[in-house]
Amino acid sequence: MNTPVKCRVYPLEGYLPEGESLQHQIALRHRKGKVWHWLFLTSTIIGIIVLTALLYNIIDQSFGLVVVQNQIDPETLAINGVPLENLTKEQLVSILEQYVSKGVMRRLESEIPFAVRDWENVYQLVQERVIRPEIVLTWRLTESILHRNEIAALVAEQYPKGKLQFRAWINPDFIRGHQSSVPALAGVRTAILGSLWVISITILVAFPLGLGAAIYLEEYAKDNVVTRFIQTNISNLGGVPSIIYGMLGLAVFVRALEPLTSGAIFGVGDPATANGRTVLSASLTLVLLVLPLLITNAREAIRAVPRSLREASYALGATRWETTWHHVLPYAMPGILTGTILAISRAIGETAPLVVVGASTFVSLDPASPFSKFTVLPVQIYQWTSRPQSQFRHVAAAAIIVLLLLLLSLNSFAVLLRNRYRRSV
Repeated sequence: MNTPVKCRVYPLEGYLPEGESLQHQIALRHRKGKVWHWLFLTSTIIGIIVLTALLYNIIDQSFGLVVVQNQIDPETLAINGVPLENLTKEQLVSILEQYVSKGVMRRLESEIPFAVRDWENVYQLVQERVIRPEIVLTWRLTESILHRNEIAALVAEQYPKGKLQFRAWINPDFIRGHQSSVPALAGVRTAILGSLWVISITILVAFPLGLGAAIYLEEYAKDNVVTRFIQTNISNLGGVPSIIYGMLGLAVFVRALEPLTSGAIFGVGDPATANGRTVLSASLTLVLLVLPLLITNAREAIRAVPRSLREASYALGATRWETTWHHVLPYAMPGILTGTILAISRAIGETAPLVVVGASTFVSLDPASPFSKFTVLPVQIYQWTSRPQSQFRHVAAAAIIVLLLLLLSLNSFAVLLRNRYRRSV
């Protein structure tokens, strides 16, 4: 027999507002709603303004007029009427031997033998050591557009031998070129390849580790003191400054595991990277950095899967692993990939831990394996912005655009993958 439920009955008269009091409360609620609406709109507008100012500053420095003066006219280096850019590698080496001292040639040969250098590397040496173009003055894009006539008059008066030209600091030569101490010849190819190597290994190691730990903590681990202690510490590790991870990576991967990270244990080590400051050490350090974020985001996505889905699977006789693999993971995968995007985005832009681990500020050869010396785009940007020559600020702005494009490309791929999983659920 059901027990009757007693409900307290409030008298309507005098309890709910009526008449003018009701209208006053409704008007007050609408005014509060409008205030919050404008606060939200103001926050959005401030964010858009800050982002626009950032992009404007980067683009404004990436293009503009420059004055270039060559120490030697490239047309005078043509051989039998063949322009410099069409000469063979051997002819370029002969030009170097003609204009560069024997001591410098011996040093270049000891760094990298000319037999190993490719045509592009030798051509860049000719540009850097023989032609020696110097950008003596630069202007931003806005100044170049608004004050072009005044700039042309100034150059004609103060730099009669200089050549005024519009320069896009980000161009195919900048993407393909190697690093250089001359701003006009500086390239970002080595840093792009270094970033791709480091991020690729980071994703390959961190994603399965993070996903596996999240599955265990949410689907298998018992709710006891040890599990809660582990979960709390994983959450806390996400807020540790990145420089701490750099010091940990230096102690563990560079020093303690040097035979492994330098490749010496496999017999493929390079004497130049025998100290363990390699792509592999940098990647493993970034794995430590992003792992707490990956685990936390993956746990939240797995926890959001409805309990009824698991119970229905168990009711049909599925095991815990079959339920997790066939029902929980496909449902949670869009959220897991969203968290992965955020974690990898943080890893791409990190500088401090990689500087501690040993990212080189000047690398003349492209990284060819996990055991190669490396540099990455954020470290290269930091190195260029710290130089005293103002021209390197334009080079750094162009490198920032490359970094943003690389980041957007990786994120777009992850978003496409996430949307594909979302449609299949």
